[in-house]
Amino acid sequence: MQFALSKAQEKLIRSLHTKKGREKSGQCLVEGQKVVETAGDFVDWTFGPEDTLNFELLVTTEAPQTVAAVARIPQWTAEDLASSKTIVVLDGVQDPGNVGSILRLCLGFNGSLVLVESADVTNPKVIRSSVGAMFQVPWIKVSREEIDSFIKQIGRRVYRLEKTESSKPLSEINIPDPVVLIAGSEGTGIQVDVHGVAVAVEHDSRLESLNVGHALAIALHSRK
Repeated sequence: MQFALSKAQEKLIRSLHTKKGREKSGQCLVEGQKVVETAGDFVDWTFGPEDTLNFELLVTTEAPQTVAAVARIPQWTAEDLASSKTIVVLDGVQDPGNVGSILRLCLGFNGSLVLVESADVTNPKVIRSSVGAMFQVPWIKVSREEIDSFIKQIGRRVYRLEKTESSKPLSEINIPDPVVLIAGSEGTGIQVDVHGVAVAVEHDSRLESLNVGHALAIALHSRK
């Protein structure tokens, strides 16, 4: 029996399981019919179980899939980010599920994304949890050393989503458009040294802190 995938193609797919491989090729692995459809014109080629005996080894999810694809990684710019009313800055958010969910939030509430030492958007887990939103939402990576000057160049008001003694309740603030909204991980909070207005999402004191995705969902919904 002859299969459609060549050994070179299978080697490429396996390399896309790693960040190094994705950076080298400029491509990423997309899994599932809905996500492949969302990737649209970024898809270079698709493959399925009928194309190789190794399909289950080539995809990264244990859930049954009928199709996967190799797609080009979008190359967004700062100008692309400027088209959205909210630029979300994620500081040290390492959980792929959180980053994927936040990409979907940006898609739903006219946002774009800047990542500072956060989970790799091209990670298959992020792509799956975002349902392919990384192909629709402008996003870029900025180093911790450059983020302050980057935000100053944007020229927008900055709000820090955090609970401190000086934080103002979100319900009492009218956040203007356009804006930069910074959020950190639940464990470490915001670490970037960027000046902004501290804003807290009020909740029952029995809850120590909100998940970063939940907090951003509330903040973004409050501005629609």
